[in-house]
Amino acid sequence: MHEVCFVFVEQITGETVGEVRPVADMHQRKAEMARHSDCFIALPGGYGTLEELLEVITWAQLGIHDKPVGLLNVDGYYNYLLTFIDKAVDDGFIKPSQRHIIVSAPNARELVQKLEEYVPVHDGVVAKARWEAEQLELNASLQIDIAR
Repeated sequence: MHEVCFVFVEQITGETVGEVRPVADMHQRKAEMARHSDCFIALPGGYGTLEELLEVITWAQLGIHDKPVGLLNVDGYYNYLLTFIDKAVDDGFIKPSQRHIIVSAPNARELVQKLEEYVPVHDGVVAKARWEAEQLELNASLQIDIAR
């Protein structure tokens, strides 16, 4: 069974959902989500969703994590984005092996199945250790700020 990391602090009801952790900025928020999750799932959304989605895809491309990135492609919401990514692969901007970082499905059941079957492809990039060291330093400085 996979751990779930809730991205949203409040739902439409206004009730707090999941664990609330204080962070210094958006970068640290995303780093904490990455550290405590087994995968990433993007539901249909706007600019913020796309920004976070592309960042976790980039982290996978760089070897910072090897967790699957899923798109809940409800009613084909992400079809144009997937077509764009396929074009970038065809034009040589994205390696074909890196296209498989993203899995998509039209419903939650199928998406979870694909995420569970995901096998990361490594292209020999080793940036994870340096990134984790930077995150430890950032967390230490946040702990000092919270203690003050």
